Amino acid sequence: MSCIVFYEKPGCVTNNLQKQLLRSTGLEIEVRNLLGEPWTRERLRPFFGNRPVAEWFNRAAPAIKYGELDPSRLGVMEALELMLANPLLIRRPLIRCGPQFLAGFDLQAINALLPCQAKLALMPAAIDRCSLGRHSQVGCLPLQAAL
Repeated sequence: MSCIVFYEKPGCVTNNLQKQLLRSTGLEIEVRNLLGEPWTRERLRPFFGNRPVAEWFNRAAPAIKYGELDPSRLGVMEALELMLANPLLIRRPLIRCGPQFLAGFDLQAINALLPCQAKLALMPAAIDRCSLGRHSQVGCLPLQAAL
């Protein structure tokens, strides 16, 4: 069964952990490069559902991390235009399972999409955040701690 399309930033340690967790259930996933995808507003928008615009963004993106961009001040169209121009701003991973879409690695939301036999078990708290030890923000853990 291969219903999961997983859009990642190639080389992202956390995305690698997330893919590993999905595959551990026996699921096959189709991995795509989030940064190289030919996004349009219409293709990108469904991944964010009813979430507030500020939650659409990758908090570790340099423009956000260093205060150059405040996602809480953006409207839908402006946010999408910024993400199309700079895909590093997009919260990762983006996940599509059939007609359903997700942004970020939310265990409860992912389990709601999966068949019963493929449910994910509890996971490290930081699997939806940066796993690189060089980042010192709250919520980021070194790779070993995330495993």
